[in-house]
Amino acid sequence: MAESVLATIRIVLVEPAGALNVGAIARVMKNMGLQHLVLVNPQCDQLGADALLMAVHAADVLAAATVVATLPEALRGCQRAIATTARPRVDTILEPPRTALPWLLEPLQLENGQAMGALIFGPEDRGLSNEELNHAQRFVAIPSHPEYAALNLAQAVAICCYELYQFLSSPAAPLPVAPSPLPASFSPLPFAPAAFDILEGYYQQLETVLLAIGYLHPHTAASRMHKFRRLFNRALPSSDEVAMLRGILSQVEWATQKAGTLDKQTKSDLTPTED
Repeated sequence: MAESVLATIRIVLVEPAGALNVGAIARVMKNMGLQHLVLVNPQCDQLGADALLMAVHAADVLAAATVVATLPEALRGCQRAIATTARPRVDTILEPPRTALPWLLEPLQLENGQAMGALIFGPEDRGLSNEELNHAQRFVAIPSHPEYAALNLAQAVAICCYELYQFLSSPAAPLPVAPSPLPASFSPLPFAPAAFDILEGYYQQLETVLLAIGYLHPHTAASRMHKFRRLFNRALPSSDEVAMLRGILSQVEWATQKAGTLDKQTKSDLTPTED
């Protein structure tokens, strides 16, 4: 049972630079029963000698790793995602792994197929950017000594994989209660949250419509959309709810285009014609 649950979790590495780190991550994933490694625009050879040296008996995890160009591609089909960061960000609540990670393992009422959760790690030299954090619903920071708080990438992945495995090894343990001010929506859901690719389509349409009606302006669109993404990611809307929201946007687009056509027609009717 634990193995099948852990098989639904993706370990997502954004632009990993060190083959030794990637190999060590593959090894600890296999140690803890995780199988699904996703590399976003890797800056190293995950099948090279250094990676294989550190992977030892986990070469199969490296061989099966999925390589994609962007983070949205890595999250396609996922319904829940937790991002890791070593520093506080504006309007971001940081939780320890032991509190947050079991949320990825909670049972869901599935619409189609199998629930997927993702645990996202940033590049070794910079961590995840604010834009990359927009693709997650919760955020984890590993407590460490303030004198040197930054962990090695492979070490951070190892701690998180260990916490996931340990939680499943103690099935009688209750799910940790999310600390205030996290919303109650993080309790087990009676429906399946929309996958991230479905949400991404909504965000793209929302930005287009808000620019068209003048609510957004090009120079401030990114910061405003950041807030919208955080809002809807926290809300965990279902696929049906996202479809309803997109229906509203489509109606706004239609009404705006119709109003523009009527406005042009009115101006044309008022323009004097030559006899």
